[in-house]
This record gives sequence, C-alpha cells and structure tokens, in this order.
Amino acid sequence: MDEKIKTPLIRLAKRSKDALPPLAVWGIRLGSIVFALLLGCLVVALTGNNPIKAYGTMINGAVGSKVYLQQTVKKAIPLLGCALAIAPCFKMRFWNIGAEGQITAGALAATFIARTFTGKLDSLPLLLLMAIAAILGGGLWGLIPGFFKAKWNTNETLFTLMMNYIIIGIVAWLQIGPWQARQGRIAQFDASAQLPKVLGVHCGWIIVLALVVFVHIYMRHTKQGYEIAVIGDSMRTAQYAGMNVGRIMMRTMFLSGAISGLVGFIIAAGANHTLASDIAGGVGFTSITVAWLSQLNAFAMIAISMMLGILTKGADTLQTAMNIPAAISDIIIGLLLFCMLGCEFFINYRLIFRRKSGKGGASA
Repeated sequence: MDEKIKTPLIRLAKRSKDALPPLAVWGIRLGSIVFALLLGCLVVALTGNNPIKAYGTMINGAVGSKVYLQQTVKKAIPLLGCALAIAPCFKMRFWNIGAEGQITAGALAATFIARTFTGKLDSLPLLLLMAIAAILGGGLWGLIPGFFKAKWNTNETLFTLMMNYIIIGIVAWLQIGPWQARQGRIAQFDASAQLPKVLGVHCGWIIVLALVVFVHIYMRHTKQGYEIAVIGDSMRTAQYAGMNVGRIMMRTMFLSGAISGLVGFIIAAGANHTLASDIAGGVGFTSITVAWLSQLNAFAMIAISMMLGILTKGADTLQTAMNIPAAISDIIIGLLLFCMLGCEFFINYRLIFRRKSGKGGASA
C-alpha cells in the first residue's frame, strides 16, 4: 500500500540573497513600525488616555524644544558609540555581550586618572590621558574573553556576560570603600576633568560621529575588516586561506572593548561627571538592538540611535505630562523594537502553506 506523503501545514524557506527588491524590504520594515504603533495605541487606550495625544506628547517631549532635543541627543550618544563597538564582533559572529562591563572598565580607568592627576595637569592633557586610559581599560577587559576563546574555544556569550558582573562589583566596592565621598557615592569630577559642551551638548557627540566614519572605513575598506567578514562567513575558509583566526579574534575584541571603554569615558566625563556601578545603564544591551536593526551599517546606526533616544526621552515626558505609568512607556518601546526586529524574519524567510492536490494528497 502506498503511503501518502505528509507535509506540514506551514513550512519555512530561506529566501535567496536579494530575493526581495529594496522597495519591498523597506515596505516590510515600514509596515512593522506602523503595526507596532497601532499596538501601542491599544495599550495606551486601555489606560483611559488618548493614544494620538500620547504620541504627540512623546514627540514633543523629545524634540519639541532645544533643551529637549539636547537631552535626546545625550541619550543617543552612548547607544551609537556602543553599537559601533560591538559591530565588528558581531560581523565576525563573536557574540560580545560584555559591552556593559567594557564601558564600566573604561569609565573606571578614566576615573582613576581624573582622581590622580586633577590639579597636576591642565584640562586638555588630562582629558586626553583619561580617554587613553579608558581605551586601554576597556580594550584589555574585552581582550580577556577574546584570549580565552582563541586559546580554549570558551563560550564567548557566557564569558563576556559574566565579566560584566565582575567589573560592576569592583566599582560597587569602590563606591562604598576606598573612593567613597558620601553615602556610597564617588565625588564629582573637577571641571578640568569634564568634557566641554558644543552646541549645548558635551562634545562626546563629535567623538562618536568620528567613530562612525572610522568603523565604516575599518569594516568596509581595510584588510582587517575583510578578515572579520571572512571569519563571519566561514571560519574554516579563513583558516584554509591562512588567516590566524585566534589573533584576529583577540584583535577584534580589543578594538570592541576599546571603543566601549571610550564610551565609558564619554559617559563619565561628559554626562555623569562621576563614576557609579550602574554607569552603563543598560546601554551595552540596548545597543545590540541598534546594531541588529542597522544591519551592522555604521551610518544607519545614527538614525536608529536617535530613534531610540527620541522614544526614551519621549517616554519620560509621557509619564510626567499625562501621568501614564512608566511601565506603559516601556511596553510601547518594547513593542516597537520587537516588531522592527521581527520584520527581519519575513525579509529573510518566507512561509509556505500546504495545498491540497487534485488526488487528495498534499503539495507545497
């Protein structure tokens, strides 16, 4: 007796590269944003508020005035910098989840220099020395998991994640121990150790825009960037081509940690003017979303970072202006990010539904 061939009701098939025209791809992405906003309307309506008014309040609170826009840019700066930091690792398929710790390590190194040399150096050389220390501190903290991965093939996801807690714990100890100024806080930096403002925002925004150009050139137009891409496509191919994969991993992780450390310096010297155990503030994790949404494109990260900055600042305003709970604002942001990330599934895969054949069988 012939057995009927059974096919599942729904199957997934990966689309070939460039299967969808660019217009269709951006149509899917735009549709995901619209869908997320509609879901957000439903959430706001359940609280008894006007969704249209709520969205207007968010936009106004983020870009409605010069002061609001400056605050929004301040929120976007570390997101952009950290997304740039993890992009080379992700391109290599080295899952660096430790940017949070690398930011903290860089801020810690910069703070040490600020505490040691304030009053002994002028502002410019002091800030330069703080930046160099932050780059080295973050780079070395990132190099540790890179070394272990290259030497013993350890799991980089768990390794980098656990290292976050180690450095955060060290800073927490410093807060209540050797560096404590008052009530578990480290003293504010002297004015000479604070980044100057340009157009009402600390000059960290100039630094991260310079990093955008650097990362773009490094990943697209250098030998090192080509090596990263080859390893990301196939490690065996890279080894067959004679590349020293272990050394490239360590070099890339040092670079990633160094950029994260520089972001830590920008936060400490530009935004917070001090060091705290929560100085990264979740930026290291949120920046993963920025990197993926931008498809690891350095220039696209600018727009994504600003969008998240607008959402975050707007959500703060929503809470104060309309008395909407902060949790609702977080839900709206989460829905938007979920839909934007989820739309990439439909760009890369297609659904195939089972069809009935003429003889009662199934075909797809």
